[in-house]
Amino acid sequence: MNIFSSLKKQKWVWLAVLLLIIGIKLWAQNNYHIEHFYTNDFYYFFSAILRFLFGWIPFSVGDILYFIAGLWIFLKLMKNTALLFKKKFTLDLFVKKFWKLLLIFLSIYIVFNVFWGLNYNRKGIAWQLKLPKIDYDTVNLKLMQDLLLQKVNETKQLLISKSLSYPDKKELFERAKVCYDDAAVVYPFMKYRNTAIKSSLYGLMGDYLGFTGYYNPFTGEAQVNTTVPEFLLPYITLHEMGHQLGYAKEDEANFSGYLAAVNSHDTLFQYSTYLDLFVYANREVYYFDSTASKLAATQLIPAVKADLLEWRLFNRKYVNVFEPTITWLYGKYLQENQQPQGLRTYNEVIATLMAYYKKYGRI
Repeated sequence: MNIFSSLKKQKWVWLAVLLLIIGIKLWAQNNYHIEHFYTNDFYYFFSAILRFLFGWIPFSVGDILYFIAGLWIFLKLMKNTALLFKKKFTLDLFVKKFWKLLLIFLSIYIVFNVFWGLNYNRKGIAWQLKLPKIDYDTVNLKLMQDLLLQKVNETKQLLISKSLSYPDKKELFERAKVCYDDAAVVYPFMKYRNTAIKSSLYGLMGDYLGFTGYYNPFTGEAQVNTTVPEFLLPYITLHEMGHQLGYAKEDEANFSGYLAAVNSHDTLFQYSTYLDLFVYANREVYYFDSTASKLAATQLIPAVKADLLEWRLFNRKYVNVFEPTITWLYGKYLQENQQPQGLRTYNEVIATLMAYYKKYGRI
């Protein structure tokens, strides 16, 4: 038996795949080239085409593709398990299937990077805004916490005084597009074309596994878990749209969503954004000064406290044994994609907000 026989038959395919992977790895080392030639040129137009192709379809095409892929994997596992029990799963067959599976995974890796993944290596939104470097210390963290505390209370009071209610999902997604249109007037690099925002078909699964939204790089769709408390949905939507614009890192998608909200005239989106950012800042302050963190939480108005309580009860309802493992795996994924802080990368939006405040004097 020659374990490399299957490789020899496809040697040119393997050579092409390996050269492409090497090329991706080498090119990813230059974030200037990624920013200018990939993100702002190729990806800008390619992602708009994907959204044009799939955005008009009322359901998530990407979620259907994930289901088909999952079903295919399940059927293959069942088939090979049956062969194993029948003692027909030979070493020759194992080697053949191994190389085939490896080729599939490497091909997916290439497509993922070409379609979106190289954005992890771009220079990013802080560079685009020419934000100054700032010390990430307790003083600045407390300042951000206090400013966000004020904004959260103000926007919630405004919602109450105007008796504003949350729209249905279709209107919510349309209004999110308007937020980015408003932001693009000030920041042209935030121009968003061809809306493709969908309600996730896996909302209940997301509740148990802990995800509120995700971007599908193969279809260009932003999926939003619409089963979560409604006051979270505006910022989740803006965050996922940030991924669509090429802000792959979680803190950058967060900041993209922030810019869209604060440059809009939509109080619902502003409150949702400030609430999420306050929680990030409050959590970060807690690491350094738990007393100051707890004191700030007591200064929230009752209506905001009620929302946070609803959020906690919602999360508590779906606590399960699988979520910690999924969370750990996702943290590892982030670390492998230029985000060494793992899940704490989401909180790093506060560092960008500090720099933004230092430059513009507002949040």
